[in-house]
Amino acid sequence: MSAETLPIDTARHSCAHLMAAAIRELWPTARFGVGPATKNGFYYDVLFEIAIGEDDLPRIEERMKEIRKKKLRFEYEEVPIAQAEEFMRAAGQGFKVELLALLREKGSTAVAKETGDEALVAESDAGDAATGVDRVSFYKLGDFVDLCRGPHVRQTAEIGAFKITHLAGAYWRGDERNPQLQRIYGLCYASKEELEAELWRMEQARLRDHRRIGKDLELFTFSQDVGSGLPIWLPKGTVLRDELNLLGRTEERREGYQRVVTPIITKEQLYYRSGHLPYYKDDMYQPMDIDGEKFYLRPMNCPHHHQVYLARPRSYRELPLRIAEYGDVYRYEASGTLSGLMRTRGFCQNDAHIYCRPDQAKDEFVRVMRLHARYYDLLGIGEYYMRLSLPDLNKLEKYVNEPEKWLQALEIIRAAMVETGFRYVEAEGEAAFYGPKIDFMIKSVIGTEYAISTNQLDFLAAERFDLAYVAEDGARHPVYVIHRAPLGSHERFTAFLIEHYAGAFPTWLSPVQIRVIPIADRHLPYAHKVAEFFFGAEVATGTGGLRVDVDDSAERMQKKIRNGQMEKVPYLLVVGDREETDGMAAVRLRSGKDLGSLPLAAILARIVGEVRARQDLPAEE
Repeated sequence: MSAETLPIDTARHSCAHLMAAAIRELWPTARFGVGPATKNGFYYDVLFEIAIGEDDLPRIEERMKEIRKKKLRFEYEEVPIAQAEEFMRAAGQGFKVELLALLREKGSTAVAKETGDEALVAESDAGDAATGVDRVSFYKLGDFVDLCRGPHVRQTAEIGAFKITHLAGAYWRGDERNPQLQRIYGLCYASKEELEAELWRMEQARLRDHRRIGKDLELFTFSQDVGSGLPIWLPKGTVLRDELNLLGRTEERREGYQRVVTPIITKEQLYYRSGHLPYYKDDMYQPMDIDGEKFYLRPMNCPHHHQVYLARPRSYRELPLRIAEYGDVYRYEASGTLSGLMRTRGFCQNDAHIYCRPDQAKDEFVRVMRLHARYYDLLGIGEYYMRLSLPDLNKLEKYVNEPEKWLQALEIIRAAMVETGFRYVEAEGEAAFYGPKIDFMIKSVIGTEYAISTNQLDFLAAERFDLAYVAEDGARHPVYVIHRAPLGSHERFTAFLIEHYAGAFPTWLSPVQIRVIPIADRHLPYAHKVAEFFFGAEVATGTGGLRVDVDDSAERMQKKIRNGQMEKVPYLLVVGDREETDGMAAVRLRSGKDLGSLPLAAILARIVGEVRARQDLPAEE
């Protein structure tokens, strides 16, 4: 059987064991933790007497290839757990002894939860994975024997193409009180071509990492004096924030939304009323005492928006009522999960809540989903689909215990999904506690997938907050509430855009749209005159004139051009004697393309056209 016909997870798990065998040959005293397959390869956690370095990885990979050529078989053996413990203890594999004790006492569920490796017990004895086991399996590869459930390929030549990629640290069983092991990562694919494609994607991901680009382009920073997970937007990054906010305001105005501003703190009582405290307390910052009352930093905007709705009685004629806010929220994410702008503790949501009659809910949901798609099409995000998160109706302790209302809400959402025709998948057990939700899943140009924004249909808020409208018959009826944030959190969406564009933003979004470069110091007065011309231009985007600066540094002209290209400035305008005499500028694009000398009015018309249409540079450039 070839690597192409084997389940790839089987080949990847076998590759982890092949790597462990190679490590054992190179470092006989190494102690092994766990070595599972991953979504694109494998890893193994290992404790060495003297820590290895990145320069040791090629040695491991080379030894793996030597062993693979031998076509060694993976030999299976099942033994009593007591015998397994005795064998591992004699081999000096203390981590394996711990795993065996955990298997004996608590079963495979406990092992999988603590280590992330579900391949540690024999299938025949897995039974009730939450109870202890009395027999386990080993796999032998040459002289290397390891505790493992399997399955594996038949012999090493069937593994496929692999590459050892990098080292990381990992505390044993995820506990910082335990020894720190070295986690050695690798890739494994059925073919060399697939492996090379993944290596290219990983290199692109490294080059596009929003944390690196954000630092290089001076978009944002973090300060330990301020706190982990609390981003500080630098001037150029604030431009991105403002432009996305403007885009949201413009589109929402067309869609009939009304903008509001609400406080970022509130009394404890509001979150008990909304139901968030019982379900969400661990994700909220600790309360502060103000005049003997507890106040919380808000983790979401919806309870505040309900107060807007309740400001006065509402008639059926007013519905749907669409309330929007670019609202700051704070959530206490675990420190280990924080990652640049992708996961923060303070962020701003492009948030809105729609209050509508039940007969309006489907159409409003459709409008919201189409608004999402409009944003994505504008931003050049070609691949997206939706994930419908359902409740597990057998575990209603996690959700509002209203089965009939859940089914009604799901019927509305599914009907909306069918009408839009957008691709979607269903995921059971991932709904919010108050109703089903839709997550928009988008892909960057290199195929990285993100859950970027959410729509939710809420049938609980009307009951908890008495959100009602007066119908034609004079009676009060509950509303449906749709929660939506098409651009998600500003921070996460910006991180995605940084990586999607690799920092080379469309002209309308670029922090600096034009840089004027004088050839010599005597051309500086004209350079500033050119900058003033573009800055004073009427662009009609709501943000004033074009964003333009002058490079008045002491660098040579070619260096200034290179710097502008490195900073991803879309338009570089070089001016010298000829340009000053003729009222022109020589146009260079950040791609390196030279458009030659053009009249300032022609350059302005081109750039303003791009900005007003929110489009990128022409494809051929």
